[in-house]
Amino acid sequence: MMDYILAGFTALLLISGALFALVAAIGLVRLPDLYTRMHAASKVGTVGSGLLLLAAGLYSEDLAILARAIAGFVFLLLTAPVSAHLLARATHLSGYQLGAVSVRDDLGKR
Repeated sequence: MMDYILAGFTALLLISGALFALVAAIGLVRLPDLYTRMHAASKVGTVGSGLLLLAAGLYSEDLAILARAIAGFVFLLLTAPVSAHLLARATHLSGYQLGAVSVRDDLGKR
């Protein structure tokens, strides 16, 4: 019985992670400018990748592998948004303009 619960929870994590990754991919194609695309890739992509990592760790049924998957998820949560912010800031400072739908430029006020 426990195997079925673990398999069901792993399947739920896999499907959720895949849906988040799909939303990130759609965002990369559909969003209007570089900044919003980077937002989709960093935020939604991080959660999707993390859920897939957790699913792989749970499916292995090994505590050491699960611990590494959790560490990888935490690493993704800490580094991906920070790196996306720094890339967006460097892009803005180099002169890349916001999209036409953007209504506010907080970095441009400096």
